[in-house]
Amino acid sequence: MNLTIEDVERLQQKLQEEQQNYQIELQEGNILVMGLSDIESSEIGAQLIFLLKLWVNPRQLGRIFDSSGGFIMPNTDLRAPDVSFVAAKRLKRTVRDFAQLVPDLVVEIK
Repeated sequence: MNLTIEDVERLQQKLQEEQQNYQIELQEGNILVMGLSDIESSEIGAQLIFLLKLWVNPRQLGRIFDSSGGFIMPNTDLRAPDVSFVAAKRLKRTVRDFAQLVPDLVVEIK
């Protein structure tokens, strides 16, 4: 079964209405349900975001995103990396939707 980003959006909305806190990604038409991170992974991600923001923000280099930010890849996969960075020239401003681009930096924390 090949699902679309619209299918993921509908499922995400339904889960939110039911107060279910799952991260959903789309890979090759299949939904991947991501569970909660363990406390150590969460701490590592928070520290990395903090350090990146200290470097990126004063220099206005771009934008940093956490695991809630979804990116639509060229092959129509929907991914939400643990930490990601997009250069300022590639994303002038954020929108209330998934970004249709590949981030310049993607970090997945194991």
